[in-house]
Amino acid sequence: MFPSVFDATTMATYVAACFALVLVPGPAQALVLVRTANGGRRAGVTTTLGLSIGTLVHTAAAAVGLSALLAGSAVAFSVLKYLGAAYLVYLAYRAWHEGSRPVAELDSSGVPARKVFTSAVLTGVLNPKTALFFLAFLPQFVHPERGWVVLQFLVLGLVLAVVGVLTDCVLAVAAGALTTRLNRNRRFHLWRQRVTATVFLALGVRLALTEQS
Repeated sequence: MFPSVFDATTMATYVAACFALVLVPGPAQALVLVRTANGGRRAGVTTTLGLSIGTLVHTAAAAVGLSALLAGSAVAFSVLKYLGAAYLVYLAYRAWHEGSRPVAELDSSGVPARKVFTSAVLTGVLNPKTALFFLAFLPQFVHPERGWVVLQFLVLGLVLAVVGVLTDCVLAVAAGALTTRLNRNRRFHLWRQRVTATVFLALGVRLALTEQS
């Protein structure tokens, strides 16, 4: 079934485009870096997996036309945008608050993996700009005349998610190697929490100021 809906040229071009997209520094990479600094490579890898779920959710939305709703409805776009921004500001507050706690109160794993994963999923899903991007990007590689349009969308989204996980995991492992020895240091703990809060706040403001296009 796979060879019948995608030819080698289309898939090769798409994979190359995926790598080009994920290698450009952006909000996802910033989130992976701060989570890695805060909880080590495990937290960074968990974040990449959560973000990949967000990618698949947006892919499914594009496949069934929900992204088109966001593109055409200013109200729907604004609601999702401000929910996402509010969630990021909340994460900024939590990170800043954690920075004031004694290091002894924190275990070596930092934020529990389940919370890291859930946070990454919500951050990825509650971004209407991502939904609009998928609506614009994925259809370029979909061939309706070959049938199985929904399947084509899902395969393309899965490929992008895998590429994103691979590249961001490399980033998380590299960053984790630099922070492992510092994670129990009081000054580093305070510094990393302040940076984490600042990044979350910046992402929240950026999302809140995003205009529908």
